[in-house]
Amino acid sequence: MNDSPISQDKRAVVFGAGGSLGAAVARKFGAEGAEVFLAGRTESTLDAVTRKIKESGGRASYAVIDALDDSAVDEYPDRVAKLAGRIDIEFNATGPRISEYGNGKPAVDLPVAEFVVAQTVLTSQFITARCAARRMVPQGSGVIIFLIGSPARPHLPGSSGIGAAFGASKS
Repeated sequence: MNDSPISQDKRAVVFGAGGSLGAAVARKFGAEGAEVFLAGRTESTLDAVTRKIKESGGRASYAVIDALDDSAVDEYPDRVAKLAGRIDIEFNATGPRISEYGNGKPAVDLPVAEFVVAQTVLTSQFITARCAARRMVPQGSGVIIFLIGSPARPHLPGSSGIGAAFGASKS
């Protein structure tokens, strides 16, 4: 039986690492011995998470990247692979804030603009996963983790837009 954490000595890329969920995942990967490469839109939060990982004895660095910018996302795994030799794990925690996607509104009252803002979840999941897979396939290994939430299951009223995005990511 192996008692070492599953992410020990892995190289993990975490998009949306400046948000609460992405930061928690990045810190956990770091605590388990992974070298963590954080990406997100806000330098101050990325820097804070990176410092926490390093203060805890982990290895981490960050880059300011918008997960909806296809070319920027495509370049980042190349930089990571050159620096670390490979990418073992890709996780994406990007998406709109709750206040941006009309949470709590019945679908019949939801404006199209609030419905489609949740499309950022699906778009960023596709972009980041595709770019990571382009590096993982040639190396013959790697794990892409999709973030979905309970609104993907039709049990929460008023979660039409984000529910559709999570449901599409799940498919």
